[in-house]
Amino acid sequence: MPGITPETLALLRRNDTPTVCNALEHVMGGRTAEGFTKSPTVCADPSLPPVVGFARTARIRASSPAQKPAAEVRALRMQYYEYVSAGEGPNVVVIEDTDWPHCIGGFWGEMQVAQHKGLGVTGTLTNGVLRDLGMLDPGYQVIAGSIGPSHAFVHVTDIDVPVRVFGMQVQPGDLIHADRHGAVVIPAAHIEKLPAAIDIVLRKEQPILKAARAPGFTVEKLRAAWLEADEIR
Repeated sequence: MPGITPETLALLRRNDTPTVCNALEHVMGGRTAEGFTKSPTVCADPSLPPVVGFARTARIRASSPAQKPAAEVRALRMQYYEYVSAGEGPNVVVIEDTDWPHCIGGFWGEMQVAQHKGLGVTGTLTNGVLRDLGMLDPGYQVIAGSIGPSHAFVHVTDIDVPVRVFGMQVQPGDLIHADRHGAVVIPAAHIEKLPAAIDIVLRKEQPILKAARAPGFTVEKLRAAWLEADEIR
């Protein structure tokens, strides 16, 4: 699992996911169509700061009962809780609902949020269903695919496996940055390059924003602002 300094972790938590995506483009030297979510999400609490942490992955399904004895289903669930709470963290749970795109059962609600928050998990990213709005423990973010009333037959099927949520591939241990806009995977090689990249990206935006918001804005002033931004290194 890649490492991250406390300073970089704090910086990432202060910046939204679009800014991190822009910074990654700067680090990589160009744009990409991979590594981020590509479908709309629902956010339990849009006012919370971004969720940043290393992926603890699992798969679930809810459309049909588990094809195992109840004791085995319970044992796998306990293994799951041990897995998501292990390691130095911070951990983010990334769960693929394999009923996608027709997810019907809410794994995430008051009970799961309370248990995961108590186990020290930072937050959740799932393409599955969220429920119990207004009853979730404060400070714990769930970014989900939809909202629904029932848990149906929801059960854990796999843990510590590659998953795909909203078109984004996630490996166990990947660094995730997620907020109300969606999520992005931060490659290990780029983690400690992001502070400088975020600084450059934000500074490059300022000449253009300043010019655009000033009275008398014109295309000529826009052209000059772009040239000024190009000079920022």
